[in-house]
Amino acid sequence: MLSKTSLVAYVIAFLLILLLTFLLPRLMPGDPLMAIYGDEALVQMSPQLKAELVERFSLDQSLLNQFGAFVSELFQGHLGYSYYFNEPVFDVIMGRLPWTLLLVGLSLILSTLLGIVLGIESGWRRGRRPDRTLLAGIMSLNGFPDFFIGLLLLVIFGVTLGVLPLAGALTPYSGYTGVALFLDVLKHLVLPVTALILAHLAGTYLLTRNTMITVLRAPYMLTARAKGLSQASQRYQHAGRNSMLPVLTQTGLWLGRVVTGALFVEIVFSYPGLGYLTYEAILYRDYPVLQGVLLIVALCVLAANFLVDLLYPKLDPRVRYAH
Repeated sequence: MLSKTSLVAYVIAFLLILLLTFLLPRLMPGDPLMAIYGDEALVQMSPQLKAELVERFSLDQSLLNQFGAFVSELFQGHLGYSYYFNEPVFDVIMGRLPWTLLLVGLSLILSTLLGIVLGIESGWRRGRRPDRTLLAGIMSLNGFPDFFIGLLLLVIFGVTLGVLPLAGALTPYSGYTGVALFLDVLKHLVLPVTALILAHLAGTYLLTRNTMITVLRAPYMLTARAKGLSQASQRYQHAGRNSMLPVLTQTGLWLGRVVTGALFVEIVFSYPGLGYLTYEAILYRDYPVLQGVLLIVALCVLAANFLVDLLYPKLDPRVRYAH
């Protein structure tokens, strides 16, 4: 269970996210409606629509009343109206969010698991050839940004070899259902997921390897060896498990970086997630969509860190008694 202090911290963070989302358009110079919808959209609005928006956002009232109206609208799923997509922002985001959750979630899980396994094996064999080879290879990958790895994979496997799709999340007008649809989605996921895994593997690997080297010197590892446990048991059940707490912390903190990386990767592969939606919103100055995406992403990162805190005591019961 989380302590009261942690719960209060998450509530404060949640309120700050709402407050910043509310204040930023209103702190910009000029009419708040222009900051929210853009000058091009505002010019095309009829006087009746402007009056309706002023009433909806309570722009003729005090900031406190405006914030109350903003929160009330937000909890009803009203994030504004997209003038480019011509539908509510909430519907636009919900149509793209599952694709981003699939891409980011799958890449985060796979890169974390792969980084943990490689880090444990590398730390166990510290200084030997497999360790030196892994360390050199992964550090080399760490020097390339997400979008460059994505472009490289796209050129090799999409253009040169032609074995994987170049863009999108589904084959247009295919009419696939069932297993065929699942395989088609999986085939479109291979390149963007691989790009994110390769770009974010180094952090988990290095942290696990370094923690593993420290844990191997602990007294309980000497006890495990004295009890005659197998090397696999020593490596994973004792050393590996105790190396995972810092990795879990890092995974929660790095989720924001993975989401940011997904934005560029989605643009490279024209993947229809929140990253590509953000690019479209910036391109067409669709401020309501941009504001809604930033709010949803911030809340998703906050929720992921909350889940990480809940998992702490399951992974290491000593955390329950920490002060």
